Amino acid sequence: EEEEEVEVEEAEELGHVDTYADYRPSKSKIGISHPDRVVETNTLSSQHEVILQKNQRAGFLIGDGAGVGKGRTVAGIILENYLKGRKKALWFSVSNDLKYDAERDLQDIGASNIQVHALNKIKYGDTATSEGVLFATYSALIGESQAGGQLRTRLKQILDWCEPGFDGVIIFDECHKAKNATSTKMGKAVLDLQNKLPSARVIYASATGASEPKNMIYMSRLGIWGEGTPFRTFDDFLHTIEKRGVGAMEIVAMDMKVSGMYIARQLSFSGVSFRIEEISLDDDFKLVYNKAAKLVTLAEFIQAADELCMSSRKSLWGQFWSSHQRFFKYLCIAAKVRCLVELAKKELEAGKCVVIGLQSTGEARTREVLDENDGHLDRFVSAAEGVFQSLVLKHFPSEKQRREKGAGNKRKRESCRALVSLSIHSKAIDLRFHPSLARLEEKKQGLLNKIAELGKELPLNTLDELIDKFGGPEHVSEMTGRKGRVVRRPDGSVRYESRAEQAHTIDQINVKEKDRFMNGEKLVAIISEAASSGISLQADRRVKNQRRRVHMTLELPWSADRAIQQFGRTHRSNQVTAPEYIFLISELAGERRFASIVAKRLESLGALTHGDRRATESRDLSKYNFENKYGTKALDKITKAILGQIESKVPPPQDYPGGDAMFFRGKQVLYCNITKFLNRILGLEVHKQNSLFQYFTDNFDYLIEKDKKEGKYDMGILDLAPGNDQIYEETQEKFLTAGNPQDGQVILYKVTVQGQERNMIIYKPNIGKQAQTESLENLQQKYRKVCSNEAQDSWENQFTFSFRKCSHANWNGRCKKVEEGQECLMGTRLRQYHMLCGALLRVWKHVSDVVADVTSSSILQIVRLKTKDSSKQVGESTC
Repeated sequence: EEEEEVEVEEAEELGHVDTYADYRPSKSKIGISHPDRVVETNTLSSQHEVILQKNQRAGFLIGDGAGVGKGRTVAGIILENYLKGRKKALWFSVSNDLKYDAERDLQDIGASNIQVHALNKIKYGDTATSEGVLFATYSALIGESQAGGQLRTRLKQILDWCEPGFDGVIIFDECHKAKNATSTKMGKAVLDLQNKLPSARVIYASATGASEPKNMIYMSRLGIWGEGTPFRTFDDFLHTIEKRGVGAMEIVAMDMKVSGMYIARQLSFSGVSFRIEEISLDDDFKLVYNKAAKLVTLAEFIQAADELCMSSRKSLWGQFWSSHQRFFKYLCIAAKVRCLVELAKKELEAGKCVVIGLQSTGEARTREVLDENDGHLDRFVSAAEGVFQSLVLKHFPSEKQRREKGAGNKRKRESCRALVSLSIHSKAIDLRFHPSLARLEEKKQGLLNKIAELGKELPLNTLDELIDKFGGPEHVSEMTGRKGRVVRRPDGSVRYESRAEQAHTIDQINVKEKDRFMNGEKLVAIISEAASSGISLQADRRVKNQRRRVHMTLELPWSADRAIQQFGRTHRSNQVTAPEYIFLISELAGERRFASIVAKRLESLGALTHGDRRATESRDLSKYNFENKYGTKALDKITKAILGQIESKVPPPQDYPGGDAMFFRGKQVLYCNITKFLNRILGLEVHKQNSLFQYFTDNFDYLIEKDKKEGKYDMGILDLAPGNDQIYEETQEKFLTAGNPQDGQVILYKVTVQGQERNMIIYKPNIGKQAQTESLENLQQKYRKVCSNEAQDSWENQFTFSFRKCSHANWNGRCKKVEEGQECLMGTRLRQYHMLCGALLRVWKHVSDVVADVTSSSILQIVRLKTKDSSKQVGESTC
């Protein structure tokens, strides 16, 4: 019992303090300061720079957050190389429009003499430009031309321009676009270019360069994997990191920083406000949603497939669930429009301006209706209606599908053979002679009729509706990828119009709309992913519109890197005021699906790009991350409890009619992974999905709380003895490590922690140990001492004795461990820890294996500490 108490007290010495530290350049003292407060995580700021070996052509990753000033940093690198005689540089980015930003960045640092040539304006095969910056998009890397009957490629043109032995700079700006390097043609071209220019000075630049370890494969110049490193191949590296989870990602970021290949600063969030608006649904919307949930079911498709004896159904189910997810996503978004407009108008009245972020423009459905009506449109359309209508028209089981996907199966049931024979020998079959086909056509038409009827109640296309409610295009700056929109005329009629203007092409219109917002002509901006990289919408000191930005997220992007890019449009350098972020999430439980996937990526992104998963938690989405081991366990438990296989310790929701979990039986959400579960519950009626989700989250919370009590919960990077400066460094041993750079090292520190002598842990007879400590002064004011002098003397003697001597010596007068020359710290107030710092990634596997042999656990806690002499360290700790 005594030993267990000591272990609990040790755990309480770990906690969280500040996540960030002000960034300070380690060497350069020249130049003016950054116009804003710039920070990096405490984790990275505690590292020591290791200089890369001379003549080693390793790459460098600029992982600065959106808005810090990556563009100018890149421009500075190009200028330095230009002054050293390397007159050519390659600059890749995501849009040709960003060429103007590149020119501006060079001008801002006094390098306007360096010309920027747009590759898309140069003919294939032309390499006439002698020097300067060749600016191209990633998609240009895979460009091909058949002009003159000879295949010409942009990649070959770029290589010819660089010439053999090229040792200038290659900038991969917004490099997250190349993340699928092995699976896409563009990604492979990025790797190919690096391989063919081995002497080039490669710079990767992105706020979201590695949202997941698997996306780092294109960063081949960082030297983390390959010959001479602990990881012979990228797959070895990936396996090691994924096996050890988020903690390993934090180590990757720290190792890159300590190896001198990485920097990750970001604007301080000082002044930024974040809040989540949970939006309740009105009764009318719930009624429409419930009607849709009853209509959009798999049952009709299954029956039709059974009637046709379809043997291959994988493609059909894939199409159904994909459409199912998009259909209900549109409903989720539409549910929030009214509330968003009300909130936005209040903010505008308060003298602010509004930026609205979404992903889905609904243009595809609009163009479909346009085509159906010969280019005329006199009404707003519903994107949700179009999704389900398209599913039924194109994928509802038919004789054609059965022939294409099932005719090769020789083991068809006898009842299908006559039907097959007839259909093969006749191109036109009279449905009156084939009852099953006639029934299918009737079912299909019946579904289409029901969809059309429901379509009258379904919400309209969100983007068009938003623009309409804010007064039309003349009041809203739309920055999206769509070519046209449906607008309301002054007389109340509706028409479709192109977004292009007389003086501006469709390619230029987003830049023009940005200017209108920034100069105050329009006070509402709506941005989609098309405007989520590179565009600046902050309250810039240099523009006329300096109102505070209120950034409302109506629809969360599917990935964290896209989310970070979108958030970074309104929080950037040189701003008068920091933005307010408002995340709109409806009360629909199924919408947690969209928040969950982003929350998971944000947590991983914080770990990998900033060495601390908490670096992105300020978005306050971490509570929506269910895609982890606790989500999987919770789903397994509710599935088994619902089927009566186990007795659940968590009671089912009581607010559902019937009072127990029996209503869950037979639902298609059972026996699936967490991702499918969160997708499938979208198709349940509102009260059912909310009750099921509540049951799931109750189990989820229970499992986390259980692990916390048992000391099994991974808390991320913790601070050793937070708020306590009584930490002393006793010894340190240095060990050299293999890898890039060659002089990497790890240091094993031995530190002691002296307990907080003035703060006490309180035990009460009725409710036991208290989590909150109190000072002696507070205790003396609140409580009256009733013990005898003898007891007090005994207490004080014990307190003094336990400073360095263990409990065994107190109880028995001796300790076997101490007599054998070993250390024993059980029950002492002076704690002792061993902490490994430095290039940890290179020794992670070896150390965890050794620890596993000794402690039967391979978990290494990542901690930070600050010693009595103010020395900061970050590393893996064992007690």
